[in-house]
Amino acid sequence: MYNKHIVTLIFLALGLHIGVAQDDEKDLGTETVTVTKAYTPTVSDAFKIKSVPNLNDSIVLQKKPITYSIFSVPVASTFTPSKGTASKVEKLPPPQLFNSYASFGAGNYGNVLGEFYTSRTINRDENFDVGFNHLSSRGGIKGVELNNTFYDTNLDASYAKRDRDLDWGAAIGLQHQLYNWYGIPEGEFSDIELNGIDERQNYFMGEASTHINVEDAFFKRADIKYRRFFDALSSGENRAIFNTGFEFPMNEEAFAVKVKVDYVGGTFANDGYNPTINSAPINYSNLQAGINPSLKMLRDDLSLNLGVNLVYGMDLENSESNFYIYPAVTASYRLLDESVIAYGGVTGELKQNSYYDFVEANPFVSPTLTIAPTDSQYNAYVGFKGQLLPNLSYNLKGSYAAENRKPLFRLNPQENSRSNDNGYFLGNSFQVFYDDIKTLGIFGELNVDVNRNFTLGVNAEVYDYNTETGNPAWNLPNLKASLFMDYQIGEKWFMGANLFYVGERDDFSSELTSGSANPQPGIDTPITLEGYFDANAHVGYRFNDQLSFFIKGANLSNNEYQRWTNFQVQGIQVLGGATYKFDF
Repeated sequence: MYNKHIVTLIFLALGLHIGVAQDDEKDLGTETVTVTKAYTPTVSDAFKIKSVPNLNDSIVLQKKPITYSIFSVPVASTFTPSKGTASKVEKLPPPQLFNSYASFGAGNYGNVLGEFYTSRTINRDENFDVGFNHLSSRGGIKGVELNNTFYDTNLDASYAKRDRDLDWGAAIGLQHQLYNWYGIPEGEFSDIELNGIDERQNYFMGEASTHINVEDAFFKRADIKYRRFFDALSSGENRAIFNTGFEFPMNEEAFAVKVKVDYVGGTFANDGYNPTINSAPINYSNLQAGINPSLKMLRDDLSLNLGVNLVYGMDLENSESNFYIYPAVTASYRLLDESVIAYGGVTGELKQNSYYDFVEANPFVSPTLTIAPTDSQYNAYVGFKGQLLPNLSYNLKGSYAAENRKPLFRLNPQENSRSNDNGYFLGNSFQVFYDDIKTLGIFGELNVDVNRNFTLGVNAEVYDYNTETGNPAWNLPNLKASLFMDYQIGEKWFMGANLFYVGERDDFSSELTSGSANPQPGIDTPITLEGYFDANAHVGYRFNDQLSFFIKGANLSNNEYQRWTNFQVQGIQVLGGATYKFDF
């Protein structure tokens, strides 16, 4: 303790001496200090600087304060700002909707068009629709010696009810068609013979159907349709079709089962080309029962459907039956977003043919047909589709199909029976010829939406046929192409057009031998029908929300072509009319 005090006093004296020496700058001489013990510092001796010392040094430069000033120059201005107002966006009024419309038009050749449609809302979940359509012509085709009038009238009504988990409905339909077998060779018959020909044919159809669709259940849908079809020559047909379907979710997949039962049966009172009072009618009765199980797989870019179509077909009239197994595989894969989508598949079916379907395809068939189903063994196809541009889409597909008993329309030969009851035995009607055909096809399509008011599309189909009999594929063209467009011209005017081309077709022609009181059938001669081009267009004007006017033109190229052998079509057809919308 004593030594510590001595050391402290020594340091204080030394510091005082140094401070005085700096002020006086005098030489005070030397002094010897003897330290008897080395200093041993401890933690308690340390201390912190409590403040930053002021630095007083002439070398440190002081910041010079900067002052700012604005040099203003007055500018003369005559601008006077106006008070701002909020801009308004004009809302377009919603289009007024009507539940009914009626349309009527008339043109050359005595053509008449009439349409009516109404949709009545019973309540929030129920509605009732009625539609009527009529198209007729008084004929007058140049160079045709028989009556060539026609008309087609349809009346439809339907009821639908929608609930939260299902919807169901029912519908009925009636149809009356009138056609004439006017396709006889020019100059082949005398005036007396022409007056004795009854070339008129009437078709009548009535059908009823009902359906139900279910959401969030294994049972998905069911529908049934019954149709009665008959003509004015004692031919009649019944058709009944029942479809139902089930679907069972399986993780990311779904297992679906479709069931179909299809029956067609009828009678042709006329027994081919040997009509007598006691001739036996042609009867047919075909029943199909099929089941189609499939597994649906959906991935990010892949959609795959793996299935099989099992059909049991029965010819009830001849007590024959067969079991058929068809592939039912389809797939699509997104290669490049929406630009390139690859798709393909292999499918097959036992297609049920009927008298009604044949008349819809060719109304000039004779009421002496053989009705049999078509065994479509497979139809394999692969293609690409997508959007090349936001307003340009395309579709390109190649296919190869094999079909047994494919129906082909072929001209009936002329017969020497020319009674009033047999107006279709004069080489002016068509039979159904069944052949086994393999078909190679290529299809291409482009659709362009130039803008929201103008759309344009073009497509083409090319086919190559190989028949089992070695005959041509009767009346099947090798080339079909079409171009269509719709253009909305402002708010009032609109127009559209459809141009199509059908290539050459093969058929047979038969003429009676002349020079005898009882002419006999001649030799069938193969013929080739020329391809034809047809152009249709329409223009319309909206007078107001309810009334509009239209003009429709058909066969504007005035091409007097033959759609079927000896059946020439009308030339340029122009039809004008009006459409009126209203609430009813």
